[in-house]
Amino acid sequence: MSWETVIGLETHVQLSTKTKLFSRASTAFGASPNTNVNLIDCGLPGVLPSVNKEAFYKAIRFGMAVGAQINQTSIFDRKNYFYADLPKGYQITQMDLPIVIGGSIEIIIDELTKTINITRAHLEEDAGKSIHDEFEGFSAIDLNRAGTPLLEIVSEPEISNAKEAVAYMKAMHQLVTFLDVSDGNMAQGSLRCDANVSIRKKGDKELGTRTEIKNINSFKFIEKAINFEIKRQIKILENGEKVVQETRLYDSSKDETRPMRSKEFANDYRYFPEPDLLPVIISDEEIQKIRDEFPELPKEKEIRYQQEYGLTAYDAQIIASSKSMADFFETALQKTKNYTLLSNWLIGEISAYLNKQQIEINESKLSADKVAMLINRIDDQTISGKIGKSIFEEMCTNGSSPDEIIKSKGLEQISDDGAIEEIILTVINENPTQVEAYLAGKDKLFGFFVGQVMKLTEGKANPKAVNSILKDKLK
Repeated sequence: MSWETVIGLETHVQLSTKTKLFSRASTAFGASPNTNVNLIDCGLPGVLPSVNKEAFYKAIRFGMAVGAQINQTSIFDRKNYFYADLPKGYQITQMDLPIVIGGSIEIIIDELTKTINITRAHLEEDAGKSIHDEFEGFSAIDLNRAGTPLLEIVSEPEISNAKEAVAYMKAMHQLVTFLDVSDGNMAQGSLRCDANVSIRKKGDKELGTRTEIKNINSFKFIEKAINFEIKRQIKILENGEKVVQETRLYDSSKDETRPMRSKEFANDYRYFPEPDLLPVIISDEEIQKIRDEFPELPKEKEIRYQQEYGLTAYDAQIIASSKSMADFFETALQKTKNYTLLSNWLIGEISAYLNKQQIEINESKLSADKVAMLINRIDDQTISGKIGKSIFEEMCTNGSSPDEIIKSKGLEQISDDGAIEEIILTVINENPTQVEAYLAGKDKLFGFFVGQVMKLTEGKANPKAVNSILKDKLK
């Protein structure tokens, strides 16, 4: 039997504000447990929340970027449920009147563009974190995350497979980071998603029973979790059984999903308007201010990089695909004018190193100023490109500057024609058999002579000068 998959994603984006959605407690990641918490976050009786204006501005910026309708009047609601890391016994969220309605995101799969529509995006507070593996026989609660502003972005059920889901999440990550809405750090929980997965017979219009896979926090796990769930549901249906609507968790160590709880419906949460918060009204002037301060997005950067710096379309796309890489490139541009060489290094040696280490460029020991210095030393022929690679390895290890490494190791390139000529004559005199063979027509031996010169100079001889003088002396 032929089946088709229908997937909708609920993406949770932690907004990069300094303080929480309804309190002045810090949102900084990595603090000691339960230190970034105040009375409002703990839900003590009698305390009153107050909204964080910056969270609204970031939500609106996202809405503008996806072409959505912005509700300039929005209200908060209480979503009631009990869980150990939710101190108040309810979550403040937006149900009936969210800040963002509609919009869309484009993804590219096998060079084909597909549009995924967005149902809504609403503001809500995050819950705390339960820790089950630190104290034997006990679970611990860390409330540092409680109250952190979230933007929950709900897609239409228009995603057809795990590959499209990953492409959608990568497009989302790129967008929220370039908008400065979130740092997008999936390892720290700044970007995660719930995947609603259902199966139906090919050609059916009615959706199948869906399950929700909660809190998936990496592109790799999104793909694995969805693929497992698709196979699981197909097996159930082909055995003549029914899929149970439920919430499931993905276990990465076993590469499987497992039941977490039965799926709740909206009425189970007993939504009602938050009595402690008035409706929030965003003025026309504030909307215009957000438009005026709108950041440059990847497609715009690609075009500018080609027009202003002469980059190829491919190079411009690669550099503009990551905010940290684009920021690094633009900072380095202030210290070097060899734009092409800089872009070649970013896409080549630097990207290879980052991929191997599985880190972003802003997490490395590299600085834009020092990379620009390296480019300048290659450009002005202080060092060769080959020596530049060895210097780069040391920069990655200890963060030293190229000039420090060049000076301490005596790596300056030999560009004096007289000195190079002396070395070339030595090589020619020591290899008469190869000279005779070369002059007899074995042109490939030219590389042998270049190699010998480079060996004697420990790779420091200027390659252009070596080639030019060699050709002259081997006539």
